Amino acid sequence: MSVGLLGNKIGMTQIFDESGNIIPVTILKVGPCVITQVKTENLDGYKAVQVGYSNVSNKTLTQPELGHLQKSNIQALKYLKEFRVDNENDFEVGQTLKVDLFSPGQIVTVKGKTVGKGFAGLQKRHNFSRGPMTHGSKNHRAPGSIGMGTTPGRVLPGKKMAGQLGNKITTIKKLKVIQLNLEENILVIKGSVPGKPGNLLSIVPSE
Repeated sequence: MSVGLLGNKIGMTQIFDESGNIIPVTILKVGPCVITQVKTENLDGYKAVQVGYSNVSNKTLTQPELGHLQKSNIQALKYLKEFRVDNENDFEVGQTLKVDLFSPGQIVTVKGKTVGKGFAGLQKRHNFSRGPMTHGSKNHRAPGSIGMGTTPGRVLPGKKMAGQLGNKITTIKKLKVIQLNLEENILVIKGSVPGKPGNLLSIVPSE
């Protein structure tokens, strides 16, 4: 396993390759990230690197969060995330990780929260078919029967019903890095990633 970076989605566009083919891409603002803690097998029971991203005012953090960062003389950071690593000795607290961690042509995995679409019905949320629209039918988008009779006499857990759609963590694998901009910390990735522009994302090299 390897360390990754945190960043924000800027938006989507399209670029042309050498052959003139259109490539749909997503522009990401990635890093710079600071290593805030290195966890070892002896002290913590597992090997990991904690990475911080996005400078904020001290007033926006709680005292425990602020104390955790001040212990290592690191400025206030809005986001912290752990990445499991095989060799924690390659990293040290205070080290800065930039977008040059990746290279063009590399395959990465992106994790983030999807767009929240609110309370949705069965047709939109679970792709159910609707009822007949004519001949006196009054069942158009209704859920219909949801359970059995006397046995078991209840609705079983996990039943597909109406509810919140989206707004959950999802992972997109095998996305290809197209371009890098080291000065602006910009990463251009082929395809789409979760969430709206401004969404927080975790970008990790694929195994």
